[in-house]
Amino acid sequence: MQKQSPDVIPALLNEENSNPQLATACAMAPSPASLKQPNDYVELKKLIKKNGLLNKQPIYYTYKLIATLGIFALSIVLLFVIHNFWFQLLNAVLLAVASAQLGFLGHDGGHRQIFHSTRKNEILTLITGNLFIGMSNGWWLDKHNAHHSHPNEIDMDPDLDIGVLAFSDDDVRSKKGLLRLIVKHQKYFFFPLLALLGLDLQQRSVVYLFKHKDKYRVLEAVLLTIHHLLYFGMLFYCLNPWQALIFLLIHQALFGLFLGSAFAPNHKGMPVLEKGSRIDFLRRQVLTSRNVHGGFVNDFWYGGLNYQVEHHLFPSMPRNNLKKAQKIVRAYCQEHAIAYYETSMVQSFREILHFLDQVSAPLRVKKIRARKPGFKIRVLLGKLL
Repeated sequence: MQKQSPDVIPALLNEENSNPQLATACAMAPSPASLKQPNDYVELKKLIKKNGLLNKQPIYYTYKLIATLGIFALSIVLLFVIHNFWFQLLNAVLLAVASAQLGFLGHDGGHRQIFHSTRKNEILTLITGNLFIGMSNGWWLDKHNAHHSHPNEIDMDPDLDIGVLAFSDDDVRSKKGLLRLIVKHQKYFFFPLLALLGLDLQQRSVVYLFKHKDKYRVLEAVLLTIHHLLYFGMLFYCLNPWQALIFLLIHQALFGLFLGSAFAPNHKGMPVLEKGSRIDFLRRQVLTSRNVHGGFVNDFWYGGLNYQVEHHLFPSMPRNNLKKAQKIVRAYCQEHAIAYYETSMVQSFREILHFLDQVSAPLRVKKIRARKPGFKIRVLLGKLL
């Protein structure tokens, strides 16, 4: 068995929740001789290019744009024309699905998957992100690019810097007060926290634009302002205050759950890398990523992110080509003894929850109070007397 690199902190497993494939992925870190082998990735990329999988897909994205904008527009129209509150609760679900799908389109545009022109991709992401879902494109690009460069690397991947969750021993020990209590039982808070993801990304967007002078800072601020004016304006125009509040809570909670359920399986519970890890690009991306298999439903639900290994290796690859690339990447990894991990949606969440539980376990160990030296003597004397 290949010796595990000291740069890798494996995901934590037990017999009940372990998956043999994941155990292999955790154990198979590259040997020192393979830590710097850029030729492996270059060779793989040539295979991908040879099959035309990095070529733009205008027909596919025309369909995706029309379908996604159609669902979004339908939800807005239903908000105005249907005056039944119970129906509007279902409409809140539809709007959450549309919002998540708009987010995935923005993600694709941010990676330059849709258009050859950088400007066209930027326009799309500003519309889908800032205007339609209230998320700053500048904030997302800054955070997401850092994540792609250092996936699951301590102190380098912003997706590990989540204040209310911990992913390493040092992270656990650093928590104080209420945060410590939440982390202590973090596996139970995981899904409720996902429901807050939509609101959190909107809040972080506003803070980011106040602190950073990005290329489109003023335009982004204007679009965010328009978004919130239209969003709250439509809700309180079409519904009474209490109904609007309930609609808002359902929409934002489900939006967060939809996004979170697509993002979390990508890396959570997979090997974590020490800061400054020397692992080469190919192995860094493959070993820290988890694919989720499935058919059309999963491809829609995850926005293509269920092919996380392929996406991390080739971020600019159009979404509909990821499945085709999977066959090439998986075979190449097997040929080069690089652990390639794929599992089901349910199993991925079992692994995530188990990982969170094991990382926080030290906080749940009861400390035994040290007894004074004379304790046993006093007990014995008390019995004798």
